Amino acid sequence: MKKVLLGNTGMEVFVLGFGGIPIQRVSQEEATEIILECRDRGINFIDTAQGYTISEQYIGNALKKAGRENFYIATKAMCHDYDSMKAAIENSLKSMQLDYIDLYQIHNVSKMEQLDKSFSENGAIKALLEAKEKGIIKHIGITGHIKEVLLKAIEHDEIETIQFPYNPVESQGTELFERALAKGIGTIAMKPMAGGAFTKHKLSLKYIANSNLISVAIPGMDSVKQVVENVSAVENLQPLTQEEMDEIKNEVQEIGNNFCRRCGYCKPCPEGIDIPSVFIFEGYVTRYNLPEYGKSRYDALPVKATACVRCRKCERKCPYNLPIVEKLKHAVETFKNC
Repeated sequence: MKKVLLGNTGMEVFVLGFGGIPIQRVSQEEATEIILECRDRGINFIDTAQGYTISEQYIGNALKKAGRENFYIATKAMCHDYDSMKAAIENSLKSMQLDYIDLYQIHNVSKMEQLDKSFSENGAIKALLEAKEKGIIKHIGITGHIKEVLLKAIEHDEIETIQFPYNPVESQGTELFERALAKGIGTIAMKPMAGGAFTKHKLSLKYIANSNLISVAIPGMDSVKQVVENVSAVENLQPLTQEEMDEIKNEVQEIGNNFCRRCGYCKPCPEGIDIPSVFIFEGYVTRYNLPEYGKSRYDALPVKATACVRCRKCERKCPYNLPIVEKLKHAVETFKNC
């Protein structure tokens, strides 16, 4: 099974990895079976996060049967200062019962201020570099949904991998991935199914694998069946046929403009609503079938979608002409019914 280097990290990864969000909704026994199937099918990269409730614990327990030596383990934390990142690393090691983590990422950096804080004198990078020197993490990465922030992030030599959305609907990361690859930075595609919006899953994975932009794509999987189907899309990779390209084009057109790409151009909202985050958290409810997780993330927002005064300034700035006001109204109803 063909593997590629994840940038200059030295990690050889299969183009398909395992995303750890959806296993929150299965049992430990089911999660273990899924990880075992990943091992047997050649998947050797697992990505999770401290914020994914019990995902780290499930994965750590599963590795006792699946074998730690068969996987590169990546996790992440939304910490920007030294103390919180140091504590996060220790918590992840404890949660997964590991001596070391292959890749630790600063999670979901969405503002330049967060990036600057992470690289400040007592920022998250200091904690990550100390952990790397001790050998308890091997490599440092960053994740996010805002291209401009990650373009700035890869100017820092400490960053070895980036994780950003990429799929047939969301190609805004092309420049970012090209620059990263030119610098020897590994590229990880999150949201390979556009958060569940792109329904032709195997075609999306084949599209990503053929892009020459991505080292590894990490679809979330919550069943053995999904592992088998996803691997079958890329294990004997062939170029996309004209028929497949037409099928992808039709799917993209059907999704149309009513889809948030999380580009952030709608911000700042005069009322302080984090509009992209509202839609991300709603997606956990409506697409990922994780209502409790999505609702808890939404409830943690300092300003809720109910604060919208329908000024429509966001809509005038949206490059995709989304009906943001109506979508925020829909989100309010979604969370009300959780």
